[in-house]
Amino acid sequence: MFYVILIAAVVIFLLIFVDRPVLKARFRNGHIISVQGHMPPTLKHNLQEIGEREPFDGILRAYNATPSMRLVFSKDIPKKTQQHIRNVFPHQCFPQKGKKRA
Repeated sequence: MFYVILIAAVVIFLLIFVDRPVLKARFRNGHIISVQGHMPPTLKHNLQEIGEREPFDGILRAYNATPSMRLVFSKDIPKKTQQHIRNVFPHQCFPQKGKKRA
């Protein structure tokens, strides 16, 4: 009986504490190095333009939150660049969490 409780605790721990972003992109000198998840072509184009103007290093993560996507940036990305990325991010290209209302 103890092993059932132990397995349940491990499963709950993995579901709650494991980092599972919908999109994860790594940048070096303003160029996209790697992408995990679905990146719309318009977002990729806009990120490349932002990186050409203001080269930066860091990681962008997008999480599926209830009202819309939640963007998390590494500390290496300047605040001004973060705001540029937030302005061009296409929230409607990602599926929404929860029930859709008419």
